[in-house]
Amino acid sequence: MTTEQRAQESASADAHSFAKPAEAVAKHLSLNIDVNFDQKVLSGKASYLIENKTGTDQIIFDTRNLQIEKVYLGDSMEETTFTLGDGNDVLGRPLMVNIKPDTKKVTIEYKTSPDAAALQWLNPQQTAGKKNPFLFTQSQAILARTWIPIQDSPGIRITYDAKVKVPKNLLAVMSASNPVEKNSTGEYAFEMKQPIPSYLMALSVGDLVFQKVGPQTGIYAEPATIEAAAYEFAEMDKMLNAAEKIYGKYRWDRYDLLVLPPSFPFGGMENPRLTFVTPTVLAKDRSLTSLIAHELAHSWSGNLVTNATWNDFWLNEGFTVYFERRIMEELYGKDYADMLQVLGYQDLTNTINDIGAESEDTRLKLDLEGRDPDEGLTDIAYEKGNFFLRHIENTVGREKFDAFVNNYFNTFAFQSTNTDKFLDFLRAELIKGDAELAEKINIEGWVYTPGLPQGVKVPTSTRFAKVEEAFQSWKNGKPAAQLSIKDWSSHEWLHFIRMLPEQMSQQQMAEVDKAFNFTNSGNSEVLAAWFIHAIRNNYTTADKAMDTFLTNVGRRKFLVPIYKALVATPEGKKKALAIYAKARPNYHAVSTVTLDEMLK
Repeated sequence: MTTEQRAQESASADAHSFAKPAEAVAKHLSLNIDVNFDQKVLSGKASYLIENKTGTDQIIFDTRNLQIEKVYLGDSMEETTFTLGDGNDVLGRPLMVNIKPDTKKVTIEYKTSPDAAALQWLNPQQTAGKKNPFLFTQSQAILARTWIPIQDSPGIRITYDAKVKVPKNLLAVMSASNPVEKNSTGEYAFEMKQPIPSYLMALSVGDLVFQKVGPQTGIYAEPATIEAAAYEFAEMDKMLNAAEKIYGKYRWDRYDLLVLPPSFPFGGMENPRLTFVTPTVLAKDRSLTSLIAHELAHSWSGNLVTNATWNDFWLNEGFTVYFERRIMEELYGKDYADMLQVLGYQDLTNTINDIGAESEDTRLKLDLEGRDPDEGLTDIAYEKGNFFLRHIENTVGREKFDAFVNNYFNTFAFQSTNTDKFLDFLRAELIKGDAELAEKINIEGWVYTPGLPQGVKVPTSTRFAKVEEAFQSWKNGKPAAQLSIKDWSSHEWLHFIRMLPEQMSQQQMAEVDKAFNFTNSGNSEVLAAWFIHAIRNNYTTADKAMDTFLTNVGRRKFLVPIYKALVATPEGKKKALAIYAKARPNYHAVSTVTLDEMLK
């Protein structure tokens, strides 16, 4: 059995999809849809070229809240029968289409519902330009099925082409080859020649303009945002070159960014050829661009080699965090990358403390059956995965580890794989029967055991050592305004804020705020960390800024800790409920599903 067949077989064990790819599997999608902003629906046809592997009389697609109107077989569009099976709120319902043993094409006519979880419909007020509506999709983890009837498993890859009709004053872009300017018809055509998993299906429609950055790179944004974005992301080409230097040729033709309105629930989404990115990284000083390095790194880990199920999510994110920091080290030096490692380690230990060091959810290999896979999107996959790979690098040496990772990416390119297959590959290609090396690498301790293995090397940073000195001086009575803070990056400020005592007097809060202007910071990372202290210490001076931040920013990474801190007291919960009542329409379903539960 080939690697591809084994990877395909593992996909059939995906607990989050009704599809049975070992029997009948989709290979290519031709999508033809209309975007209706008034009704907040997409409607049209999804035509699949399929492979009927076993001569079965049925092919199964995933759907959730889709209106399936008709299904046809073949080029002759012969109508066939279908059934929507039983399902649940998380997985939706299986669409079981009756086919013939020789069926090669299935066309599904359908409509989305106005509250489709993947689709965020924004009114003009919720955009940067305030004049036109905006739409974006977020398909990860299993939300593609809310806007396309699809075999929604990361273990199944398809190529696609699409025709999308939108209002004439707007531009449509996808995770595919893209137009760079509006046309007079509002009709756009797309093509993705490389096979991708369903969670990388992406569409956005808005008043967008394009600005070139380098030969292979560029930025899409609203006119009001394009200038700031072009400044912030001017080093995209350098990042691409640095990435290629480490892990070989970029295989997706172009690498462009789309800057979304603030309600986007993530920092970025690595949709191939077109990374969707939050405007919260527009810090005016390029200090948060490691997020772009992260999304670019996904072009290898995640997009090129994909986790076959959401239980193997660390294979996407652990590799990507590791690679992101290698890119940042290549561009800005080891001292800079060390700061990111320290902050990452702090995030990881906080997550382990939150979840509980004995919790099965702190293992790299997860068991998410019967649960929403979004529950697996924690710092465990990202940071524990990264520190496991760093541990292997430290054990065998960088040169040897890089050769291994290059081999891994090349061997599994454009395929999906799982934890077991990766570990088999690690044993065969790197450990090679060396019992002493196997013991040092400690697969069991890292992958299958909760918490962190004993003796983990805690990262340190020379730049942070100076921040710690400044903090100590302040603690010993030196006025905040006299601290040596010249040229601090947002990472240094974040480290400083994280060191502040949990309990502070109003006088202390006011002093550091006056000296460093935290409440009015233009940096969202700094703001989000500062608001936690403001809440804990009832520093009401920050209330207005926090209200504005929570009402405008939809990034889950920031929202969850701030609301969590607020609901810890009756007074804070009252405040949280008042803000959430007006802010909720600005948030994507990925954020509200978590916050609804927290604030009920």
